Amino acid sequence: MPDLALYQPDIPQNTGTLLRLAACLGIDLHLIEPAGFPLSDSALKRAGMDYLERARLTRHISFGAFEAWRRSEGRRLILLTTKSTVPYTEFQFRPTDLLLMGRETSGVPEDVHETADSRLTIPMVAGVRSINMALSAGMALGEALRQTRSFPSHITGASVQSD
Repeated sequence: MPDLALYQPDIPQNTGTLLRLAACLGIDLHLIEPAGFPLSDSALKRAGMDYLERARLTRHISFGAFEAWRRSEGRRLILLTTKSTVPYTEFQFRPTDLLLMGRETSGVPEDVHETADSRLTIPMVAGVRSINMALSAGMALGEALRQTRSFPSHITGASVQSD
């Protein structure tokens, strides 16, 4: 199943939203430190609410530590960035991909950008800066899960009726 990685996130609410998403979809969330907010258990619990206990969170002390782990696992790194021309909907995802989201305020540094195996973007109308990082991650992750058919084996929730 594709997983999600956050590069030095700045906004605890986005991290909390993505911890919740990871818990609900049964994916792993990799947090590359340092973060722009305290990563104490109480701070993460506030951000992730009651979903933190269900989320599979792995903290990496640095990008170097994350990259060493990723390479040892043989996983592709897919960066979501505004500095790409390849739409995420035209990319062929694999079940073992790691989707990387940059800092909300500055993205990722050039060396991290160059490390990525692929760089994708979400097409937007002219004149707007960017979509919220948590929403962007949800969009790309949804497409990756759809393509790889990696949805949780047991889906619960409200049924949908049509007239």
